[in-house]
Amino acid sequence: MPLLHVVIVLVVVGIMLWLVNAYIPMDAKIKKILNIVVVIAVIIWLLQAFGLLGAIGSVRI
Repeated sequence: MPLLHVVIVLVVVGIMLWLVNAYIPMDAKIKKILNIVVVIAVIIWLLQAFGLLGAIGSVRI
């Protein structure tokens, strides 16, 4: 995956998260949970994009 693609995705996710936080009225607790979920999802995506984390689909429970 090209580095430019990763940067573009991070910028788009950041702008979308900022827009949600700034313009959608919701409780502060819900915003905090949403921010944590998005940050964790982006970290997992980055780890997979750079090959440091295997495919999530291969994990069996």
